[in-house]
Amino acid sequence: MDELESFRQEMRVFVEQSAPESLRGTRKGRFDGYWGGRNAKPEADVKRWFDVALERRLTAPTWPRAVGGAGLSNAQARVFDQELARLELPPPLVGVGLTMIGPTLFDYGTDAQRAEHLPRIVRGEVRWCQGYSEPGAGSDLAAVSTRAVRDGDHFVINGQKVWTSFADKSDWIFALVRTDPSAKKQLGITFVLIDMASPGVSARPIELISGASPFCETFFEDVRVPLANVVGDVNAGWTVAKALLGYERSMIGEAMSGEIAAAEAELVARARVALAADSGPLPDDAIRLMIARTAMQERCFAFTIERLRQSAKAGQAPGSESSILKVVASELKQARWEHAMRIVGVDGLGWDGPGFDAQDLAATREWLRSRANTIEGGTSEVQLNIIAKQVLGLGV
Repeated sequence: MDELESFRQEMRVFVEQSAPESLRGTRKGRFDGYWGGRNAKPEADVKRWFDVALERRLTAPTWPRAVGGAGLSNAQARVFDQELARLELPPPLVGVGLTMIGPTLFDYGTDAQRAEHLPRIVRGEVRWCQGYSEPGAGSDLAAVSTRAVRDGDHFVINGQKVWTSFADKSDWIFALVRTDPSAKKQLGITFVLIDMASPGVSARPIELISGASPFCETFFEDVRVPLANVVGDVNAGWTVAKALLGYERSMIGEAMSGEIAAAEAELVARARVALAADSGPLPDDAIRLMIARTAMQERCFAFTIERLRQSAKAGQAPGSESSILKVVASELKQARWEHAMRIVGVDGLGWDGPGFDAQDLAATREWLRSRANTIEGGTSEVQLNIIAKQVLGLGV
């Protein structure tokens, strides 16, 4: 038995013996799970699963042991995730702390910043959110105008962010602020870490067309932030910001790949109900072809993600190629929910009240929510420009 197979057996035993029975079969996507944070109130079995994984340092499998991680190789981490997927178990800890700001601090943070923040992420003590977009700076992110003025060993920050995912539930925010308004847009930006409990910080949820409110407006009014919270150099935050976006776009791609198997099964099950076909080939040729084509595209995408994981070098940040993953993942997810609406027909027109199945109502809201997939994390139009210029080298 080779070393990796031995590790698989070890993880299989750990998962089988440690994961609560109630969580098995509940996993829908790679980033469904416990987000942690100061105000988190997880169910007992969710917390028990987190605690036992934390004891084995498996809340951050590939992070160094010095900060509380398990120090696993990429191949070992894939094995652990495969064992979770085998039982359809959620990861013990999820969030942008692990996938975005944590890796960025490894790349650009000071020793003091790593020592302060990384172990707290591993232990699930802090939930992070992202302060990038503003009312006047979305696709043109370099146009951020939230202002930071130096006052001794602090910055005083005033301004507004928008579309801040789960800001109302988060403990810290990493944000882009304007520190030199006279400089070229990209050269006057600084990347800072802000405690959401600081006086002057407030968040207000935004209700979406789907009825959910995962996004917020975030306001800063004379918020004092220590200069020690600057990541990288003052006025050089654009480099840090772009690196983090690479991690974000890769995260979106991986999230999509982690949903594929369950999504395929759900779409087929929905078609069987709509067509009253309990078994055998679906009787509607058009629907069968639609599902098959999407399934092939999704499996090709999942295969690509897996090959990228295998070839990824430890400690190497994602490059501009991550924009390809973001575009494909967003469009595939939108297509999936478009197909769900075509399958259920008029049953997908409901919003509330009697006469509609709960599953159909949920699908309608997910379809509405999916319209944002090609906007959030960088619009598809912006991603295609990045691919053209920085991946293909086209002069556009």
